[in-house]
Amino acid sequence: MGADPALPAHEPLAVATRGGGIESVHYGSIAVTDRSGSLLYWAGDPAAMVFGRSSLKPFQVVPLVAHPDVARYDFTDREIAVICASHSGEPRHVEVVLGILGKIGCDRRALQCGVHAPLYFEAIGQRPSAEDIYTPLHHNCSGKHAGMLALARLLNAPIDGYLNPDHPVQQAILDAICHYTGLPRSAIAAGVDGCSAPTFAVPLSALARACARLTEDVADARYGDAGRVIFHAMTSHPEMVSGLKRLDLALMHAGCNDLLAKGGAEAVHVLALRRRGFGIAIKIADGAARADHAVTVEVLRQLGVIGDLAGTPLEFFGRPKVTNWRGLEVGEVLPVLRLRQAE
Repeated sequence: MGADPALPAHEPLAVATRGGGIESVHYGSIAVTDRSGSLLYWAGDPAAMVFGRSSLKPFQVVPLVAHPDVARYDFTDREIAVICASHSGEPRHVEVVLGILGKIGCDRRALQCGVHAPLYFEAIGQRPSAEDIYTPLHHNCSGKHAGMLALARLLNAPIDGYLNPDHPVQQAILDAICHYTGLPRSAIAAGVDGCSAPTFAVPLSALARACARLTEDVADARYGDAGRVIFHAMTSHPEMVSGLKRLDLALMHAGCNDLLAKGGAEAVHVLALRRRGFGIAIKIADGAARADHAVTVEVLRQLGVIGDLAGTPLEFFGRPKVTNWRGLEVGEVLPVLRLRQAE
């Protein structure tokens, strides 16, 4: 057996209350950097290694958007947005993913993401019917997988096995992640995501830097305007990136095309602020979404990006309520973080 990995120096970021007292404490870390990677604000351990999960999707689509022959498919902003998405499986999402597959000459059987019930049921507080039948199109990552298939077509690479880490598609994606984080391959850890695609772990501050670089006004030396195209598509169509009553949709609506937000499984969240040139990466150590929501909103409040939450859609996410099985409010989740400014 090998040595145990070093534990990150996370700190309390949020608490859950019950009856006026603290019942649970959620630890985690935060990194805010500029485009050069300089640490601006932090909490916990900004050097902690974090699997980006779905927060990496904007970078997984970079090789496709930057490919010299991508114009062959005439992808719309809505299609690029859903390729970057953890969508809710709403009819509009399924329709757009089907359109992408049609353009590249594939059908839903080519998707290797697996199947789960659409996320929108949880968002609207309902349960799917036992009679309903779902396909890989409803998977929250089906857009990403359609994009990977499109890149395989452009690279003249096999469709089968497109999730293999050695496949040209996945090698191109790893190159893009190295480029935007500024890390060599040797500094990046690999794993398998919930949708069976490769995923990668990087220091939290490097993930923040990658997000900051999506806000650059000049063309990237390697990937050209891909970052600007992705930022514009995601912020112009947040309804395709996320879904009804979900945090990223509310954040990007509030950000008015200046704020990109992308959450991932196990409570990792990234944000990019275009005018400031900031990238933000957040990790809740125990993977709790309720803490991720409260902390993400509070980070933006402490940075002066958003103000009073009262009466806004973000109020629900900024102070999530703890309820029991009768629907009674018995507590709430409160952020307790304090961003510290780097010297």
